Amino acid sequence: MVIQKKPDLTYADVTPKALYMGRRNFLLGLLATTAVVAGWKKLPRYFAGKPTGSVPLKLNGLVSSKYTTTGENVTPENDVTTYNNFYEFGADKGDPSQNARNFVTSPWTVSVEGEVAKPRKFTMDEILKLAPLEERIYRHRCVEGWSMVVPWIGYSFSTIANLVEPTPKARYVAFESYYEPGVMPWGASTGIRLPYVEGLRLDEAMNPLALLCVGMYGETLPNQDGAPVRMVIPWKYGFKSIKSLLKIKFVKSEPDTTWNLYASNEYGFYSNVNPNVDHPRWSQAKERRLGEFFRRPTLMFNGYGDYVASMYAGMDLRKNF
Repeated sequence: MVIQKKPDLTYADVTPKALYMGRRNFLLGLLATTAVVAGWKKLPRYFAGKPTGSVPLKLNGLVSSKYTTTGENVTPENDVTTYNNFYEFGADKGDPSQNARNFVTSPWTVSVEGEVAKPRKFTMDEILKLAPLEERIYRHRCVEGWSMVVPWIGYSFSTIANLVEPTPKARYVAFESYYEPGVMPWGASTGIRLPYVEGLRLDEAMNPLALLCVGMYGETLPNQDGAPVRMVIPWKYGFKSIKSLLKIKFVKSEPDTTWNLYASNEYGFYSNVNPNVDHPRWSQAKERRLGEFFRRPTLMFNGYGDYVASMYAGMDLRKNF
């Protein structure tokens, strides 16, 4: 015998057609609006014409570095060159690869000055020839929680520092990036003070891992990744690795840094990768590698503790974050 159970729902429970269609149309309208806004942001790019800026060139005679990270896959080049923090060219991750297309980086000169015996200005041709170019595959961890593994090209910053001979008064190194509002109009709306400035303690700058970087993936640097010369400090969060370097100054006192000026409670001077110290608005315990879905544990000093931990012996790394 079949027993019919009274349905739990009746026609009184049915959503009126007009209300259903209204919600449906609202969602479709929301999607359409999002698409229009995204398209509107990209519209100027469609009429920008062909890029007129500098483009990467092949680098030959590279030496493999003993500091290379082993056992990890290199992040695909397209991910690294289209997902960037470079606020001078816009605050969204995809902005720099589009907005830096007309950035011209030749000729280029880097001034090295301050508490040094032999201040000097270096052209890019000189910088490229100061030492054998090494390919160093470094982990790179950004404060927002994403990471990558990049085959950077350059040599230890100490190479250029030794040429100018820091005096005993030099205790820190201050760095300043290129900024020209006419070339980088997007920077004015990002909320940070420009030109971008960074700094290291002298012993940090002279550590062999601190890389004066001129290329990646076998070529000179793309504009959006800091052409023509930048710093790469692999045991610190990515914003310490200043791009498009224009001035290096050896100084007596701790220099200003851009993100510390912006929010000192969130971005400290040292900014060492430390999974045990959370950013005030998110955890730093895990990271997501570009191109991967699952998150992985973040390593202390980004995994470079054997090379750098001794520089911070006795320091409170929660206070000196």
